[in-house]
Amino acid sequence: MKTIDFSYFIERYNAGEMDEAEKQWFRKELRNNEKLRKEVELRSRTDTVLKNQDLMNLRNKLNAIEKQRQEPVPVRKSRRTVNIRYAAAIAGLIIIGSIVLFSSRKASNDEILSQYYMPYDVASTSRSGDAVITPDYYKLAVEYYNIHDYRNAAKYFNMVLEIDPENMQTELLNGISNFENQNYPEASGSFAKVIADKNNFYVDHAQWYLALCYLKTDETEKAVEQLAIIGKSKTIYRKEARKILRSLK
Repeated sequence: MKTIDFSYFIERYNAGEMDEAEKQWFRKELRNNEKLRKEVELRSRTDTVLKNQDLMNLRNKLNAIEKQRQEPVPVRKSRRTVNIRYAAAIAGLIIIGSIVLFSSRKASNDEILSQYYMPYDVASTSRSGDAVITPDYYKLAVEYYNIHDYRNAAKYFNMVLEIDPENMQTELLNGISNFENQNYPEASGSFAKVIADKNNFYVDHAQWYLALCYLKTDETEKAVEQLAIIGKSKTIYRKEARKILRSLK
């Protein structure tokens, strides 16, 4: 099988140049490829460091030091050789400064979300046998959801829930749709309702998305609490939850 060169896609992803379909594909690759996730994070941090004002200040200070240290050059020594030595010293100090910035900087909540968040995948419009008969609303909602029209998806999921308020699959999808619409209070409410119900197949997913919702709204303490619960569980999200917890420390 031909190995994909992700360099081009990493640059487009970090620059925000991907369309929605390409972004969804790349996020799936990120979830299954730890090496790729690390490369994306490293490049993102590199871009941040290069734009960081602290680094610009460091360069300015180093230039000032260079001017202060300039002395008459002996005739036998080439001025170019001396300049090269100074340039090498400055480059070394810049690299050291960059390393310090890398090591001291924590990933932001948005960076964590870009790495770990993916909408729940709805494979078909089939539903559990005990669902109230609302096939047209549900089908429409899922169709909108799968083309990333989350505003209309939320509209029709809500219509389903008005008739069938105990359908936890619909509640989960409604929460994700509201998350995508940046309606975070509604989203967290849906996820909390799924978790409180307990007797359904979607609790694990709801716990995960609720933690990410807390990260998005900068409720970091709540996110940490939720991630700790996930990290101690046996769900498919436990490894990712532990990684996020480490990055938040």
